[in-house]
Amino acid sequence: MLNSRRIARSRFVQKAVGILAAEYLRLVYYTSRLVTEPADIYERVVPDLPVILAMWHGQHFMAPFIKKPEHRAKTLISRHRDGEMNAIAAEWLGVETIRGSGDHGGEFHRKGGVGAYREMLQALGDGYSVALTADVPKVSRVAGQGIIRLARDSGRPIYPVAIASSRRQVMDNWDRSTINLPFSKLAGVVGTPIRVAAGSDDAVLENARRALEATLNETTARAYAIADGTG
Repeated sequence: MLNSRRIARSRFVQKAVGILAAEYLRLVYYTSRLVTEPADIYERVVPDLPVILAMWHGQHFMAPFIKKPEHRAKTLISRHRDGEMNAIAAEWLGVETIRGSGDHGGEFHRKGGVGAYREMLQALGDGYSVALTADVPKVSRVAGQGIIRLARDSGRPIYPVAIASSRRQVMDNWDRSTINLPFSKLAGVVGTPIRVAAGSDDAVLENARRALEATLNETTARAYAIADGTG
């Protein structure tokens, strides 16, 4: 009898699912009308490049389309089986990947966190923008300190980003993952950058973490308001 878990772990199945997911997202993007706020965000961000892009988990599926052809970007993706398929999808859409977990309250030693953190620092130093979800793992819409420490240690600003679609399916899981649907109005909103000075102490880091959390919530709410035509 075939083992369903073994099938799901096979490289062939993971690659096939990852590519299908990427092409589905491409369909969504190219059949939808995109509105960005601010409208001149790509011009505004140039002096700050490379940057750290922050978004909420489950709201990030359209993130590969933020990247312009001339940009270099990498994204942090977990080593979980689902993460493998996400990594294949991201790479198919032209975004390089860094494998590892986010932070658990600053504990980077878990699930390859130390190596991933070093890779993100190196990528930023090499001129790559880095995208990652800001949530503490399995705690929806609570920003962790990992991304704040990354901003401090790299000297790069955090740009809060949200992408919402007028047509969508919201999943009943911990992060309320949102599946964007084709033929939508897409709203891409970028919030006020969060900057963390080198040498910032724990109190400053916590203030920056709270500011990122609040700004990401505001940015996400704004994106949905634009997509739904209510704002």
